[in-house]
Amino acid sequence: MNYIDTLGQRAQSAKTDIALASTDTKNDALLEIAHILRNSKADILAANTIDLENGRIRKMSESLLDRLTLNEDRIEAMAAACENLAKYPDPVGEIIDGSTRPNGMRIERIRVPMGVVGMIYEARPNVTVDAAILCLKSGNAVILRGGKEAINSNKCLAELMRTAVKRSGLDPDIIQLVEDTDRGIAQDMMTADKYIDLLVPRGGAQLIKAVVQTATIPVIETGTGNCHVYVDSSADLRIAVDIVDNGKTQRPSVCNAVETCLVHRDVAEVFLPRLKKRLDMHNVEIRGCEMTRQILGSCVVPADVEDYATEFLDYIIAIKVVDDLAEAIEHIQTYSTGHSECIVTESLFSAEEFKKRIDAAAVYVNVSTRFTDGEMFGMGAELGISTQKLHARGPMGLKELTTTKYLITGNGQIRS
Repeated sequence: MNYIDTLGQRAQSAKTDIALASTDTKNDALLEIAHILRNSKADILAANTIDLENGRIRKMSESLLDRLTLNEDRIEAMAAACENLAKYPDPVGEIIDGSTRPNGMRIERIRVPMGVVGMIYEARPNVTVDAAILCLKSGNAVILRGGKEAINSNKCLAELMRTAVKRSGLDPDIIQLVEDTDRGIAQDMMTADKYIDLLVPRGGAQLIKAVVQTATIPVIETGTGNCHVYVDSSADLRIAVDIVDNGKTQRPSVCNAVETCLVHRDVAEVFLPRLKKRLDMHNVEIRGCEMTRQILGSCVVPADVEDYATEFLDYIIAIKVVDDLAEAIEHIQTYSTGHSECIVTESLFSAEEFKKRIDAAAVYVNVSTRFTDGEMFGMGAELGISTQKLHARGPMGLKELTTTKYLITGNGQIRS
């Protein structure tokens, strides 16, 4: 029996405990997790400091170090997320729909937990808590496999949550962390279909591609975000500057950050200098088309096809001047990963065309793409942003971590 088999068996044994737990019991566990996180800030920060030191030795980029970093505010945010999630309705047992057939047979469709959820993610220790508490509230056991860069932070957080869960009367094995960071262990997890019911990768394109190609477990793809903002000819340019700046610089290392700005030719000469002035405040590198370079000068790096296809996750943005809405839509259809796309416009026609023709999990009109987030969407927290179309799309909250079953009740009906 390998390491993942051992964790899988424990999760299978524990999943009934959490699946049948009352809403009050689950909420008590969430509140206990919030309490223990707040009381253990020093331990969490000490573990995270080790990970950050190791990251700097490995010469991780500043954007990746930002993802890895925990501080008092981020720990408080994790604790608050636990408390917030405790206030949300329990999806388990919810009656979605029902009917009575002509023969008197009553059919109901209800929400039930997935069972055991596997989570494979990179250097973001906050995901350890987000995934665990969402699975807990939705009645699932979870096996967490974070990146080696965050292993000390993840160990600390997982052990604290297991302690809190145990204090609440639940089996601590509803939350398990893969502590062996060997890549072979990740491969074993991707094929552990005997134990894991759903696998969710969260991270860069390479990680997601590896999981999708290797897994023998149903996978929900999340995360990769080559997100665009199109500035239309009718756009309020002040709003457009704010939206592009916020999308690019507020937190460039996340999947809903803007990677490419498309600008209508009619406003490019006015808009681009304003945008550059704002982006210069954050030392953003601009990679642009020939017209962008003519307007902004040689400080713009010539952009190529690869730049328009890249999720930079850094202080880099690609810019392209387009002739019209149709060219902008065609560009997005070519390069989008189906995550979050935005148009800035005062034209109702342009807005409606953009909403109809852009195929993405979240389509915005005059709003920053940074809002594609479970908390911002009123879900309390999220497991990730699904960019596929089966079962779940967009931010994955509690309901997305359930499936359904039919309950049929009668009084002796038989089929003739």
